[in-house]
Amino acid sequence: MTFRFINSAGRSALVDDHDQWFDLERLTNGAVPADPMAAIANGAALHAAAALLATAAPDGDLATAELQAPVPRPRNCFAVGLNYRSHAAESGMDLPAQPLVFTKFPSCIVGPNESIALRSGSADWEVELVVVIGTGGRDIAPADAWSHVLGLTVGQDISDRALQFASKPPHFDLGKSRDGYGPIGPMLVSTDSFANPDDIALTCDVNGVRRQSDRTSSMIFDVPTLIAYLSGIMTLAAGDIIFTGTPDGVGVASGTFLKPGDVIVSSIDGIGTLTNHCLD
Repeated sequence: MTFRFINSAGRSALVDDHDQWFDLERLTNGAVPADPMAAIANGAALHAAAALLATAAPDGDLATAELQAPVPRPRNCFAVGLNYRSHAAESGMDLPAQPLVFTKFPSCIVGPNESIALRSGSADWEVELVVVIGTGGRDIAPADAWSHVLGLTVGQDISDRALQFASKPPHFDLGKSRDGYGPIGPMLVSTDSFANPDDIALTCDVNGVRRQSDRTSSMIFDVPTLIAYLSGIMTLAAGDIIFTGTPDGVGVASGTFLKPGDVIVSSIDGIGTLTNHCLD
């Protein structure tokens, strides 16, 4: 049974096909904890709970839910640079021979509709598919990788380019980890919801202008390759997240950066939309 998981005001919940949400602790009589991090550690329980929605009473409508990050406190938050050929080309950089992995510190993670406090005049947008690990492991084979994924969500890898390139080598981690520079959501969707999880459309609009549009099938290193690579270095755990890279159309390529009053709308088919207002 497919599921759509949300964090509603700090509590784990599922969403049905009518966009109504159900508190998981109540729905399962306590079998699934209210804490979202505890809930996503048991993917089998989430699939089982989804089967209860058809006959249960909802707790509210998705449109009025107080949505927070579906994975609010990941242990590890990996990110992948230059993972689309088009983005490498616009950046004037060679294609990586191995995944270019850096970290977004987990403290940057916020909900899907949080405002972004700009701390410089060089903040940039990067829409990304975010993978959430459900079953951890070490040395995961590419052929087995999707079975270790709990679900997918939308992410914005907001990047302070001046901070990122303030030193040599660049501070990828710091430049992408200011407070609030990691919106994710609006929900975590199980991988069995997609006909082909390796080929999903994603877009980013800034002030109503389409800036990015591509499909995840354009990745240089697909999701199974990334999971195999990372798990060959360290043991992955439930709740770890991976920002998988962004396509071309980022602001730095044209010298256009975010400013107070801008609105970033990031969408991925089958998952939903982030709407983030930029503040001074």
